[in-house]
Amino acid sequence: MTEFDLSQTDRLLTTTKQVRKRLDLERPVPMQLVLDCIDIASAAPMGGNLERNRWLVIDDPDTKQRIGEIYAAVGGPYLRANAEAVTSGSRQEKVIDSSEFLVDHLADVPLLVIALRLDRVKNEGDTASAAGFYGSVLPGVWSFQLAARSRGLGSTWTTFHLAHEAEVAELLGIPETVTQVALLPVAYYTGDTFHPAPRRPAHEITFLNRWKHPVDPTK
Repeated sequence: MTEFDLSQTDRLLTTTKQVRKRLDLERPVPMQLVLDCIDIASAAPMGGNLERNRWLVIDDPDTKQRIGEIYAAVGGPYLRANAEAVTSGSRQEKVIDSSEFLVDHLADVPLLVIALRLDRVKNEGDTASAAGFYGSVLPGVWSFQLAARSRGLGSTWTTFHLAHEAEVAELLGIPETVTQVALLPVAYYTGDTFHPAPRRPAHEITFLNRWKHPVDPTK
């Protein structure tokens, strides 16, 4: 028998969205609230329990402005190129529209949170090394987003800045031995709540024993 209210945990897990347009750009976010989220994130699985993850929170307006410029230099052209290929009225068009809004307003978001990992990936191009390295960080980033959602905060997982990781690192004083994994704009979200996104059912995207061998959901 589970000790959790599944209706609540399932709602949290299915309604934690990538929030862009609904970030409240005016309302300050208390630092302690972000630290609470990082405490939760630090309990996520990590390789060897080595605690090699670090977090950098940015609230300085000038620093956010410079990161926003770097972010827009990559994100703007990328989104414009992709906008030409999507169908009008599609979910992809809405994602591009909200992403363009974030490109234009990243510096206005109250806090930017960068997830970091000490060291660099060994053996570049080796799938196993990369999977182990990032697999010790990414669960914590998702846990941060879940913790933020449960506290009325929105966030979105972004990586456009990584095209200029070294420049951002120099701006923020991050050593070259440290890896930036994701940039999370964090703010209170506007509106009442979020609804689950439409997704294909599990039995359509899950295979049994072999690639493309279907799972029988009645068993």
